Amino acid sequence: MKTKTNNLKTLAEFKDEFYGKTGTEKRDKLEKGYEQFKLGALIHDARIEKGLTQEELAFKSGTTKSYISRIENNVKEVRFSTLQKIVELGLGGKLELAIKL
Repeated sequence: MKTKTNNLKTLAEFKDEFYGKTGTEKRDKLEKGYEQFKLGALIHDARIEKGLTQEELAFKSGTTKSYISRIENNVKEVRFSTLQKIVELGLGGKLELAIKL
């Protein structure tokens, strides 16, 4: 009887194999896309947690519903100043920025 080998890979191994090592153009593009996706997901989750619609968040932030939608769906890159308004005015939170080297 044949035994099945375990072909599972960690996420890091998968990214190394299919997108190259960190620092390569293809891998950097993947990582940048993930960061944009993560930001949209964070805004979406915070908005839902606060019980706000996109329209309500937009009004409180001084922007439009379509702008909030585009951020949440990773279609639009957001300016830092606008992100700060969304987090602080719209969500009542605090935006923190970190740099990792």
